[in-house]
Amino acid sequence: MSQMTGTKVLCHVDDLEEGASKGFLENDAGHDLFFVVKKEGELYAWRNACPHVDGAPMAWRRDAYMDAKKIHVTCHAHGALFEAKTGLCIQGPCLGQSLEKVPVQISETGEVSVSLADIN
Repeated sequence: MSQMTGTKVLCHVDDLEEGASKGFLENDAGHDLFFVVKKEGELYAWRNACPHVDGAPMAWRRDAYMDAKKIHVTCHAHGALFEAKTGLCIQGPCLGQSLEKVPVQISETGEVSVSLADIN
């Protein structure tokens, strides 16, 4: 992938419902580079790569990064569960490892953006 620079507006903070997740910026294979989770009104962004298998995408379908109860981020390939706020694996083959955080910014008007340098 070529180096990307600048800032990319992703969505508005209100576009994500509580407990929902949404993936952004597809790679050449059609997988999201990272995803954002809304938990208790806060946004948390994580690289779409399970620590169990280097670079393995986590969703089983578009934007499906949460478990059925919308409590934990899950890797549907390996069954691992992660805390949505910390990225820490609490169950599965990568127990104790963490997802890689992606810093996002929220403007005063509620626009969610990412520095493209942070996702390269």
